[in-house]
Amino acid sequence: MDRKPKILISGGGTGGHVFPAISIAHALRQMAPGAEILFVGAEGRMEMDKVPAAGYRIVGLPVSGFHRKKVWKNVNTLVKLAMSLSRADSILREFSPDVVVGVGGYASGPVLRRAQARGIPTLLQEQNSYAGLTNKWLASRAQKICVAWEGMEKYFPADRILITGNPVRQDMIDLKGKREEGLSEFGFRANSPVVLVLGGSQGARTINRALLAGYSSLLDAGYQLLWQTGSLYLDTVRKETGKELPAGLVITDFIARMDLAYAVAGLIVSRAGAGTLSELCLAGKPVILVPSPNVAGDHQTHNAMALANRKAARMIPDAEAEQTLIKSCLGLLANRVAREELAVNIKEMARPEAARQIAEEVLKLVKTEKE
Repeated sequence: MDRKPKILISGGGTGGHVFPAISIAHALRQMAPGAEILFVGAEGRMEMDKVPAAGYRIVGLPVSGFHRKKVWKNVNTLVKLAMSLSRADSILREFSPDVVVGVGGYASGPVLRRAQARGIPTLLQEQNSYAGLTNKWLASRAQKICVAWEGMEKYFPADRILITGNPVRQDMIDLKGKREEGLSEFGFRANSPVVLVLGGSQGARTINRALLAGYSSLLDAGYQLLWQTGSLYLDTVRKETGKELPAGLVITDFIARMDLAYAVAGLIVSRAGAGTLSELCLAGKPVILVPSPNVAGDHQTHNAMALANRKAARMIPDAEAEQTLIKSCLGLLANRVAREELAVNIKEMARPEAARQIAEEVLKLVKTEKE
């Protein structure tokens, strides 16, 4: 290359968009150390904090999502979209990227649309098994579409699809040798299985209710519990469980060392966000998924079914979880053969090189553009 590549990465809104984007940027820096990388996000969304914390520059657009119920509010949304398209033009003109990468979310729409209009190569990264509206809208003019699941031809042009998996945090790639450190970190006994319960950063109301009703059954059966409640539910859960927690019960709103949490887990209960599922595949542990029904397109159910259909996870609908989750956990914990089958099958779906593979495709587009 006659000069260092300039890559623009756009999108965000949730951790499922932001953290894969950062992982791609890290891979690009490793493969092309002099590359200039600029992020474009949505003002007020989490990427505006997370991206600078990871060491990258980000510019914000005033873009926001459309209101499906309160339609009259879309007048302001359209004004913001027009402003964002204009601002995207200015950013593209000033930064002059060789390639633009879209990871989904509000900001990626106007940025990639204007990039495509300018003839700049674009690459899409779709995390979910049910494609987002923004990526479906942009797909026809994208050069490459990196996906995590099979069967995405129903959403995107088949000749541009590459199955890469979803990029994950680097510390998740290899959990070998971390169990002892994890036991020490959380204060668990080595001879008793740990159930890891994940509700996401905000928390999962249904999962928390199910645990409140039955966590004592798990402890009475000799199991241990690492319970991530999410920030919205921590006070409620602590009020119900009391200040003095019994041995083997750890309750927290946030787990900083997720690699250690996965390393100690003998069974995992989780929502079915795309980024989380990619980590679960790498962890290779038996999993019970309770997909959230409160997401666009019900994509968590689609994600969970992609694993359940391959006997790589058990799935419990959200509406049934309060009644059946604890019973399902106890049943699986008592069935070693079933746990081993789930662990083997989910591990086969892991794609630890996703970030590097996507970065390679980005750099191929840079090279193609310069030739």
